[in-house]
Amino acid sequence: GSHDSFSFYIDEASPVGPEQPETVQNFVSVFGTVAKKLMRKWLATQTMNFTSQLGAGIRYFDLRISTKPRDPDNELYFAHGLFSAKVKEGLEEINAFLTDHPKEVVFLDFNHFYGMQKYHHEKLVQMLKDTYGNKMCPAIFAHEVSLQYLWEKEHQVLVFYHSPVALEVPFLWPGQMMPAPWANTTDPEKLIQFLQASITERRKKGSFFISQVVLTPKASTVVKGVASGLRETITERALPAMMQWVRTQKPGESGVNIITADFVELGDFISTVIKLNYALDEGEDDTT
Repeated sequence: GSHDSFSFYIDEASPVGPEQPETVQNFVSVFGTVAKKLMRKWLATQTMNFTSQLGAGIRYFDLRISTKPRDPDNELYFAHGLFSAKVKEGLEEINAFLTDHPKEVVFLDFNHFYGMQKYHHEKLVQMLKDTYGNKMCPAIFAHEVSLQYLWEKEHQVLVFYHSPVALEVPFLWPGQMMPAPWANTTDPEKLIQFLQASITERRKKGSFFISQVVLTPKASTVVKGVASGLRETITERALPAMMQWVRTQKPGESGVNIITADFVELGDFISTVIKLNYALDEGEDDTT
């Protein structure tokens, strides 16, 4: 999976996202485009678009949705500090890949919503229906979802929706079925300790599970590396230690399930995660 999957494109001409603290809002109001260019270096956690990520092997997408202040069209956008592409365009891009590859399955995790009212959620639900239709798998028990089951039903999309709205729509899986504990640290050692503890504590059945191999910059980190950005200052330096942890994992009910990272093309992250599948016991080939 990819963390902040949509952030390969950030619109520097857009306003700051509504979830940003007042200090950031003030910073941008004073320094304008220069501030946004610097922010982009820390907010963009991916460089590949959806089609390229899918082609490389990514199947889980971390999606955060926002309305734009004073937008007369009430359009929905992907957002991470600044706004990214329109949601409709991203969903259609993913759908084009699925149509060309009928045996591929993706997980769409809508886990943050900013500035959204009831009618915005209704708009997004309708957008999902219009884009994916019967490709979406209705919410059932997680351990019942095998590739064989999905292929037989011709389902290719599982949509996780971290809002009470999910309880009203059959094809929305409740957010608690896709837990993603967050380490919130810049220290690779602390991250690995957190990841290991999270796996130990995860329930064996009843939900999917995300291990976020992601370091989060503090304000002081950003100030020190303001011109270089997230990739150079944090991700590339920590990559060897993080990849060593990934390589030593075991998949299955008591191990890793979905692993997400920033800049998924770095190193051999994708191929290493895919290889973990081969560690499953013979006879479990069609399990989740």
